[in-house]
Amino acid sequence: MRGLLALAVVALSLYAALTVPVHLGLDLRGGTQIVLETRPTATADADGEATERTMEVLRGRIDALGVAEPTLARSGDNRIVVELPGVQDPTEAANVLGRTAQLTFHHVLGAATGAGDTAQPLPKRPAQQVLPDESGQLLRLAADPLTGKDVKEAAARFDQQGGAGWHVTVDFKGHGRDGWARLTGQAACHPAGDVSRRVAIVLDNKIISSPQVDPSVSCGSGISGGSTQISGSFTPREAKELALLINGGALPVPVETVEQRTVGPTLGTQAISASAWAAIAGTTLTALFIMAVYRFMGALAAVALACYGLISYAALATIGATLTLPGLAGFVLAIGMAVDANVLVFERAREEYAARQRPSPRSSLTAGFRGAFSAIADSNITTLIAAGLLFFLASGPVRGFGVTLGIGVLASMFSALVVTRALAEHAASRPWLRRRPRLTGIAHTGIVRDRLTRMNPHLMRRPRWWLAASAAVLALAASGIAVRGLEFGVEFTGGRLIEYTTATAVDPDRARTALADAGFPRAVVQTSGDNQLTVRTDQLSNKQAAAVTEAVNTLSKADKLRDETIGPSLGKELRHGALIALAVALGAQLLYLAARFRWLFGTTAVAALAHDVVILIGIFAWLGKPVDGVFLAALLTVIGYSVNDSVVVFDRMRDLSRRDRTSPFAAIANRALLQTLPRTVNTGMGAAFILTALVVLGGDSLTDFALALLIGLAVGTYSSMFTATPLAIELHKRV
Repeated sequence: MRGLLALAVVALSLYAALTVPVHLGLDLRGGTQIVLETRPTATADADGEATERTMEVLRGRIDALGVAEPTLARSGDNRIVVELPGVQDPTEAANVLGRTAQLTFHHVLGAATGAGDTAQPLPKRPAQQVLPDESGQLLRLAADPLTGKDVKEAAARFDQQGGAGWHVTVDFKGHGRDGWARLTGQAACHPAGDVSRRVAIVLDNKIISSPQVDPSVSCGSGISGGSTQISGSFTPREAKELALLINGGALPVPVETVEQRTVGPTLGTQAISASAWAAIAGTTLTALFIMAVYRFMGALAAVALACYGLISYAALATIGATLTLPGLAGFVLAIGMAVDANVLVFERAREEYAARQRPSPRSSLTAGFRGAFSAIADSNITTLIAAGLLFFLASGPVRGFGVTLGIGVLASMFSALVVTRALAEHAASRPWLRRRPRLTGIAHTGIVRDRLTRMNPHLMRRPRWWLAASAAVLALAASGIAVRGLEFGVEFTGGRLIEYTTATAVDPDRARTALADAGFPRAVVQTSGDNQLTVRTDQLSNKQAAAVTEAVNTLSKADKLRDETIGPSLGKELRHGALIALAVALGAQLLYLAARFRWLFGTTAVAALAHDVVILIGIFAWLGKPVDGVFLAALLTVIGYSVNDSVVVFDRMRDLSRRDRTSPFAAIANRALLQTLPRTVNTGMGAAFILTALVVLGGDSLTDFALALLIGLAVGTYSSMFTATPLAIELHKRV
């Protein structure tokens, strides 16, 4: 039955992988993402209904932009996420999307010549207002205007014969036809050339055109037919944009751009290529390693790993998930999770084989799968908790990482518990393999276990020494946070980040000087391999960003790879969200471990996790690495990944305590540590191959992410053995 289930799932996954494409995020295919936030006004609240109406208007504007495969999604009650693939200059798109397009038509009452006449915005209730026309002359406008709701259609036209050039024709509908006739009829009552014979067309509190009513129009009758023409020396783009805004309708509430990201197609292509090479290299090294350690069973596990990759990819494609750059790394990282499950089973099978009087590979494997199931389930559930928190509390690419990691964990469990088991038990029952038990890889205990058996060290003889060493490392890391401080990324501080690739290497000090001379003395400049330069500043306008690019071009020809803008309110919100995610992650792990084991183990595991978190953050502080959303993804993954080792040790301690109720707790803890150490070493080696490949081959986009995970792997492996275990011993003495 397992074999049939595995075959069916693999076959369906292969079909899905060949027929359903995976949707790539903008960080992989290039384009622009704009996050808009609706703002309340005196007459309209920025509630869910207003956001829905705003989305409908924006959808029409996006369609008019002509962008291929745009996406528009709601985020929360008052945010809208717009993705525009292939758009590399987001300025025009942001302007078109963000403008409220409040179009009104007014009769001009006369010029504003009084000393108290100053430009005033359109009031919330009808009243006289004063606005400058195209030439800067202040005009007094009548109340009760026509609005954009009275417009049927607007179109950009080019009048080559009449000499009007580019203009916009507007057709009114319903009451708008009569209203237009009444408005122009009032203006026609004034003599030709009088300023009061003009009609002002106002868009977003700005007079865009104020034409004179033709002398042929008589007083009181106005222009019938419900059509008019807006002229104002438009360029083709200006005429088309105005027609687009009028047709798109007015936004029910104002919107503000709180986040804007632009990724060049080159960066996305490089990231895909680098991640692919890292996945190939890491998977190959991991497969060779487990085959060297577990021989034929290791080879079957490598086949199961390939099935894992296929199942994960097909699942992502089937549910329509967006594969982002961190998600791609999560896809590779979950390979390590799949290796962990196989190592747990094979090490348990080795113990069963050595303990039996008449062992057989198949019976030992069956007992190994049964004995390792609880540890596999617990360790994967803790990682799923971290993935779930990323999905619910994070946003953007980091949220995509949570989705990919969660799918990867589920696929890894299936590949280990179903695919590997079906293949391994079928192979172990073959006569040719039964006659050669050492070929299976489970008929011997392995190098690590053999040496531990001969040495039989009592690692937990002095648990306080280990705790003192952990405290010293913790203090050193915490001092980095206190002395160097944290280099928060633009996501948490707000501001603008622009990344360039330069023709030649640029000295960062020269870049800082050039930017200071250009008026940006507080710009933070960082360089990395492959002639890449990153500039991080406070909030910048598009004009100021162009000045930054110009300053960089004076040093070397530069092409923009990435451009991100985060509003200050969103940065503060993301920073608070990161702290909440971290606190919830630790609390969730505590509750789960306390429920599965007992409060003693739950408390020590969470204390070890906090130890790992502080050390990882402290190392990044000493290295001057940015603490951003991608680092948060790595940190939460380390929490889930690190607790796996503690869970495995605690699971063995619980098992030994049930069978041996007379030995001291410290002795049981020491035996559990020694018995699970081979699994810890082999799993750590498999994951290290994957993460090292990401650090070396993953490119600049993934280097810091993979480095954080690699540090977390090392610290977590140490803390599960020499922080959590000795702390559990010390706490047990006081219980």
